[in-house]
Amino acid sequence: MNFNVAVIPGDGIGPEIVTEAQKVLNAVGEKFGHSFQYTEVDMGGISIDKYGVPLTEDALETAKKSDAVLLGAVGGVVGKDSWYELPPNLRPEAGLLAIRKGLNLFANLRPAYLYKELKGACPLKEEVADAGFDMIIVRELTGGLYFGERKTEEVDGVLTATDTLTYNENEIRRIAKKAFDIAMKRRKNVISVDKSNVLDSSRLWDKIVNEVAKDYPEVTLTHMLVDNCAMQLVKNPAQFDVVVTENMFGDILSDEASMITGSIGMLSSASLREDKFGLYEPSHGAAPDIAGQNKANPIATVLSAAMMLRYSFDLDEEADAVEKAVEKVLEDNIRTIDIMSDGMTLVGCKEMGNEIIKRI
Repeated sequence: MNFNVAVIPGDGIGPEIVTEAQKVLNAVGEKFGHSFQYTEVDMGGISIDKYGVPLTEDALETAKKSDAVLLGAVGGVVGKDSWYELPPNLRPEAGLLAIRKGLNLFANLRPAYLYKELKGACPLKEEVADAGFDMIIVRELTGGLYFGERKTEEVDGVLTATDTLTYNENEIRRIAKKAFDIAMKRRKNVISVDKSNVLDSSRLWDKIVNEVAKDYPEVTLTHMLVDNCAMQLVKNPAQFDVVVTENMFGDILSDEASMITGSIGMLSSASLREDKFGLYEPSHGAAPDIAGQNKANPIATVLSAAMMLRYSFDLDEEADAVEKAVEKVLEDNIRTIDIMSDGMTLVGCKEMGNEIIKRI
């Protein structure tokens, strides 16, 4: 099979980590009989330097014509890079918002997995870390409080701010369906997180999620209040498989989940629309302080490419091969500097990519 991938190297370490992910995809293609065609697209600071905007219409059109998008990272240093002297809508990170909106990406997937080789970096109790965890948070990305009507006005002489949390049943149904589809590829367990004891939007959320669940009799559905979920993530993260939740709750919970893994440099992510199209990127930033020094950890980007194989291309065996290769690299005590510890073998970004490829 042949797949067309729009590649956005971006800024900072972006070009380095994307190159290694492409190398891994090419190795997968060789082993399993696929081919990947890449079209490079500018976004972020590099696009500002070339075109004056963080994302051009031409770049967005190229992304739309692809089968999936692989993104490195965008951004620089506030106070140092001239990009941040521009209005907010023209800064590098505005490109991310523009491409997500332009591609209709409504579902954000944030896996959180604790590698046994890295459990020493986990901030949780030793017995909790020993149990391990492997979850994915499915966050609704285009609705809720962040996109509702907002205003600040004077009411009876007092400045008053209002933000509106709105969801309709179609928005809830499509994110719930995405979560259940993902659960079918995993351990078939969905936890829906809301605040239904207080919010009408959460009560509608519950109702629609329950309706969707009827179409997935193999999947177990549990409802959990968001405050309890925040506690359970640090008390017993092993209980979670797929977590589906609204925009603001997902924003907070996915950051909490990323911290308990011990290293954000290992975390992949994806943003999907209703078909199989998606944008795949590491959870970390552009790290301009180490750009061009062969120090970056490419694993999060490589694992994002594995997510692309699984969720956009339905290549589960190929995705498994990449994920197992990453695990084997860690088992063999090979580390980039961000996850280095005594007794390990230190390698650079390029070498880590090569080591992963050897194990596919």
